[in-house]
Amino acid sequence: MINTRSPNLPTSDQIDIAALKARYRAERDKRMRQEGQAQYVRPVGEFADSYEADPYTPVTPREALDEDLEIAILGGGWSGIMAGVQLRRAGLDDFRNIDHAGDFGGVWYWNRYPGLQCDNDAYCYLPMLEETGFMPSKKFTDGFEILEYSQDIARRYKLYDKALFHTMVNGLRWDQDIQRWRITTAQGDEIRARFVIMANGLLNIPKLPGIPGIDKFQGHMFHTARWDYDYTGGSQKNPVLDKLKDKKVAIVGTGATAIQLVPFLGKYSEHFYVLQRTPSCVDSRRNSETDPEWAKSLKPGWQEERRANFHRGANERFQPREKDLICDIWTEVNRNLAAELEEQDWPELSAEDFAARYEDMDFRVMERLRQRVDEIVKDPETADKLKPWYRYQCKRPTSNDNYYATFNQPNVTLLDVAATRGVERMTEKGFVVDGVEYEVDCMIFASGYEVTSDLDRRWGFATFEGRDGLSIYDHWRGGLKTMHGVMTNGFPNLYIIGLNQGGLNSTLTKNFEEQSAHVAYIIGEAIKRGAATIEPSKAAQDGYVQHLRDTEIDRTEWIRDCTPSYFNNEGKPDLDENGNERYRFYLGDVYGPGWDAFVKLLADWRADGKLEGLVLEGSRDSAASDAAQAPTAEPA
Repeated sequence: MINTRSPNLPTSDQIDIAALKARYRAERDKRMRQEGQAQYVRPVGEFADSYEADPYTPVTPREALDEDLEIAILGGGWSGIMAGVQLRRAGLDDFRNIDHAGDFGGVWYWNRYPGLQCDNDAYCYLPMLEETGFMPSKKFTDGFEILEYSQDIARRYKLYDKALFHTMVNGLRWDQDIQRWRITTAQGDEIRARFVIMANGLLNIPKLPGIPGIDKFQGHMFHTARWDYDYTGGSQKNPVLDKLKDKKVAIVGTGATAIQLVPFLGKYSEHFYVLQRTPSCVDSRRNSETDPEWAKSLKPGWQEERRANFHRGANERFQPREKDLICDIWTEVNRNLAAELEEQDWPELSAEDFAARYEDMDFRVMERLRQRVDEIVKDPETADKLKPWYRYQCKRPTSNDNYYATFNQPNVTLLDVAATRGVERMTEKGFVVDGVEYEVDCMIFASGYEVTSDLDRRWGFATFEGRDGLSIYDHWRGGLKTMHGVMTNGFPNLYIIGLNQGGLNSTLTKNFEEQSAHVAYIIGEAIKRGAATIEPSKAAQDGYVQHLRDTEIDRTEWIRDCTPSYFNNEGKPDLDENGNERYRFYLGDVYGPGWDAFVKLLADWRADGKLEGLVLEGSRDSAASDAAQAPTAEPA
């Protein structure tokens, strides 16, 4: 057998899918809130000040900049780093990374909470391992190692040379007279960039639950994205939270962040309250250190092969007789299914038959995960509250070997807030659940980021105007409109890196690499051809969006029936341009034919060399400027 099924996996005749679907819907309905994303708020007052401050790197005073720049990259996380790498490879050097943080790293810069690790395979997630010769120390490697590696790549590609840190962009406006983007910042900068690459990431703006009375609490509060080791004790590399030994602590949220955090807070707090609206599914982690002999045995091309294998296992389907190289919760459904198909000598299955087999395995895997709770958690009532009742990947799958066992400790209390759809209110001394006030010294919010909220909240720019003063927030109201997922009509020389309207690879950084290479090619061609501006025509944009619609896989039922979360816009449908309801998946409009087809679409378009669908206008300022910006060889 190439693949084996998970131990303790129920058989098909041991589950009742119709009954489980009814239970899933009932559990979803218990958690639905009419206000949708509005249940979360942007930080204000002192809380906002704490988010805008940088607890890790001192701010170096500087004069405001007034400059012309060829390319501005807004962001210094993985998407911004990959954009810089691809520009360097294309021989384009006149650019800056601009970031609110004090260094490169993005989400790995801001998040430094105890237990932080990559929660999927680090050999896939960390880009350019073969190029750099770096090897993660573990399969699920630590956050500080990821941060250090991201900064190492930034150094290798000389991204520090012009990087602008501790700089909060608050406005972008296209100026047709000078054919540049005017970028303003909270630091008073006026930057006029010919091209702008939006690389501000998915996880850049923390959000808070809109709990009544949150401003009245007199104790200590912070978000997990701004961990306060001065209060808790310890450090990211030595998470001994000894200052909590006489503290009552509560955490709001039980998503992927909390799964890693809870064992540490339970270990060190005098008493620890976990406030849960929706439980995560938590498998065993079985983290392992990298075997040096295995690393030596790897052949050239191993990382791309592993990434492709992970993608098929996590979000598509394994090929016949393909071994699962990852073997964790992300690939479990397809691995189990592949093992059963192998036993049947890989019968031919239509797309509909495969979908039915996959759905059956989905329900069986989730039942196994619920049984795992019973095996570990001693109190039956607590165990029942911790069981996930929804489809696989309705919430981010997680793994941790200590999470469930934490609830066996006498100093740990699980408070389920599904019935009240969240914490009722906060008081000066603590919080209220089911009419009972719980006094605490510290409230910690593991409430995530502005992932699927409205664009103005997600991006945080007060002004974002393209040609003729068109606001991108109005332009994209009712649905995204792009070409290739990275460009949009009416916004010349603008590129957006992220999960918008493109292919989806299960390794997020792989998406960033492909998009950045595509963008670098387009910018390079615009410069070679002497164009002042380049953008998709409306017809090309509309044609691409229609192509997406014509080829998309209808996930409406699955998304609608999922428990409310940022994955499905808190269960609330949007209205498209025709007034029809569309359920927004956080990954955007995914290219239906799949990742490989999307990559081929872009590669064929580039190979054609005609820049089909793009409109090039005007001419550059001068021949001297053209010569200065002509692409050169990639730096050694």
